[in-house]
Amino acid sequence: MNEKIFKRVLMEADYILKTEKTIREVAQVFNVSKSTVHKDFQERLPLINKKLYKDVDKMLKYHIKIRHIRGGESTKKKYLKSRK
Repeated sequence: MNEKIFKRVLMEADYILKTEKTIREVAQVFNVSKSTVHKDFQERLPLINKKLYKDVDKMLKYHIKIRHIRGGESTKKKYLKSRK
């Protein structure tokens, strides 16, 4: 694996665990696509560090569990903004 990719994967994993951001937000910070971040977490990270992979996977599952709440909040903000 390329050294640059190796470092990026570890930095992304560290960042998502510290900040609890979503994949989209991580992708924006590291200037890569969300598909790349997803591939980094699902395919590359297990080869690099199994424990870190398990922690990141737990975070991703948490985001999936609460996404309906975030979507509702976003829609609410959208309609409150359009009222004004």
